[in-house]
Amino acid sequence: MRRRLFLAFTIAFWGLTASLPAATHGPRNGWLVIIGGGEFGQEIWDRFFELAGGMDQPIVVIPTAGDADTYNDLSLATIRRAGATNVTLLHTRDRKVADSEAFVEPLRKARGVFFSGGRQWRLADSYLGTRTEKELRALLDRGGVIAGSSAGATIIGSLLVRGAVSGNEIMVSPDHTQGMAFLTDSAIDQHLIARHREKDLVPVINKRPQLLGIGLDERTAIVVHGDQFEVAGASKVAIYTAGHPYYFLKAGDRFDLIKREPIAPAANAR
Repeated sequence: MRRRLFLAFTIAFWGLTASLPAATHGPRNGWLVIIGGGEFGQEIWDRFFELAGGMDQPIVVIPTAGDADTYNDLSLATIRRAGATNVTLLHTRDRKVADSEAFVEPLRKARGVFFSGGRQWRLADSYLGTRTEKELRALLDRGGVIAGSSAGATIIGSLLVRGAVSGNEIMVSPDHTQGMAFLTDSAIDQHLIARHREKDLVPVINKRPQLLGIGLDERTAIVVHGDQFEVAGASKVAIYTAGHPYYFLKAGDRFDLIKREPIAPAANAR
């Protein structure tokens, strides 16, 4: 009788814990600046530069999500106008090149990396499982910062939403489901309000309750470190957890990734 009760309790316990959401984590030492796309303001650039150690620190721009096969110095014009003075362009669509020692050398010196927009599957095809991905993780481990806008934001999550080669209206493509998971157990959408995507993550997260869904509007970012993030920028960020209505956060709001709930401001905060 006792053995049957013990087995029943054990089965019930493991069934309960299996249904609980996983804990979402950002980098322990480094930072993520995850941006919803659009022409975001200087305050977001300034935060990125600050976390990299200054505008003069070595920064790598990866434009591979874009349509072009090759890129030149013009691709760095926007980040230079924002104030960066020490910028390197890094791009390939050849996984063998992405896995080479010579290609990743700029990442070993970098304090910050910026992924620009386009289609996130191109980033996955080029860099997942290569030395490039390994060096990006090493950058975070030594306290650096990785930022991404639009497609560059989505690749930072663990589930690659809108990753279908045939079109970005498909939320989950069986051919492209894996992101770089710098933010673990997460699915990140972008252009949220501007493109009327507010409800698109709801079925995705309801089918995958272990994931935290984050939808970022244009000109808006979350700044992630460890188990928390803070919202910055002009618009809103939506939070999705399985079985619950989504809700919005705004600039200055903070969020606990472990508890998956907003952090209440201090009682004496104004």
